[in-house]
Amino acid sequence: MAGRTPIASKSSALIAMIADEDTVTGFLLAGVGNVDLRRKTNYLIVDSKTTVKAIEDTFKEFTSREDIAIVLISQYVANMIRFLVDSYNKPVPAILEIPSKDHPYDPAHDSVLSRVKYLFSAESVASGRR
Repeated sequence: MAGRTPIASKSSALIAMIADEDTVTGFLLAGVGNVDLRRKTNYLIVDSKTTVKAIEDTFKEFTSREDIAIVLISQYVANMIRFLVDSYNKPVPAILEIPSKDHPYDPAHDSVLSRVKYLFSAESVASGRR
């Protein structure tokens, strides 16, 4: 297992959210929300006025913060920045695509599921790639 980067362990870590208002509100009511001393939040509410650039910047910020362990992103939002989501390959923070009220989950577009399918496919096992 040489060459693998160790996963940093802390006493606590945050869950970040990039989703529509209803999804973010539900998770905030469940206690996921956080505002730090610099007034930075761990969520982005995406609506019709939110630009793709803002979503990209927030995704990059959340995936580079050391206090975030998981980034939950609505699948339809992930589709807007699919190139970033698919190119992200670090174990922490983990990126999980979730459904939203107006956009059902589509397993064909889930980057994590497609990686798992690739790893366990007959082709990758037969050829010795893992």
